[in-house]
Amino acid sequence: MTLFFALLLAGIVAPVCAFWAILHLCYDRGAAGNIASEYVARARPDGYTLVFGTAATHGSNAALYKRLSFDVEDDFVPVAPILDVSNVLTVNPDVINVKTLKEFVDTVKANPGKYNYASTGNGTGTHMAFAEFNSRLGLSMVHVPYKGGPEAISSVLKGETCCIMNQVQTVLAQYKADKVRLLGVTTMKRVGAISEVPTIAESGLQGTAGFDSSIWFALFAPKGTDARVVAKLNGAIRTVLETPEVRVKLESAGNSIRVESPEQFRATVRANRAKWAEVVRSANITID
Repeated sequence: MTLFFALLLAGIVAPVCAFWAILHLCYDRGAAGNIASEYVARARPDGYTLVFGTAATHGSNAALYKRLSFDVEDDFVPVAPILDVSNVLTVNPDVINVKTLKEFVDTVKANPGKYNYASTGNGTGTHMAFAEFNSRLGLSMVHVPYKGGPEAISSVLKGETCCIMNQVQTVLAQYKADKVRLLGVTTMKRVGAISEVPTIAESGLQGTAGFDSSIWFALFAPKGTDARVVAKLNGAIRTVLETPEVRVKLESAGNSIRVESPEQFRATVRANRAKWAEVVRSANITID
């Protein structure tokens, strides 16, 4: 999924930013993004090498990985956020026959340890979202990590697990085919592509107030990158994101555009890091 967004971003920004053609945009799907982040953290701060980061690579990873060779804040300059990707609580009604978030919570609470939930891997966004949800609501469920999205979603469809909190766009087809039910999105606002599905915070259940477990995607430059270059990149990205056709393309897939100045985004990164550190601590999640 990170690869998809990286390629999409490079394509839509190229016409706006003349030097984008020789920009080195880094991303990777290995080591939870840490390989690409380390590479860019050590790169020359000339504005031509950026990393495509997320709320995981520049947030939760700082708490999950104890031996990172870089600091997710101090070794980078936040350039610009791009979008928020909402997860949605997706259930197989043949395994847990509920229609609302309250019914889901009541059923799981009445059967502690009975239900398994899938994730795309230990410490991934899907795992972290469910871990935060369970911690807030006092639910006891069994976490079953898979190697990726297709395997995790397949496990829900086959009834091997009851549910998953995965990106909206990955379950749209199954939802439209009535194979799964969507009980609540993890963002503070409803998602346009499934506007009929309420937010988890809307439920009013104890522990859900202010619930926001979205994953943002963004660009970062190495520490020391000239502020004028950062401002130019930020402006180019903002221009593209405010283009109607780009907005439609991204939002139709269940995403939300995020536009912030470099200063605003720096505050977002700091708050995000603190938030996920608390989730990791309270849920006792470890990677290494």
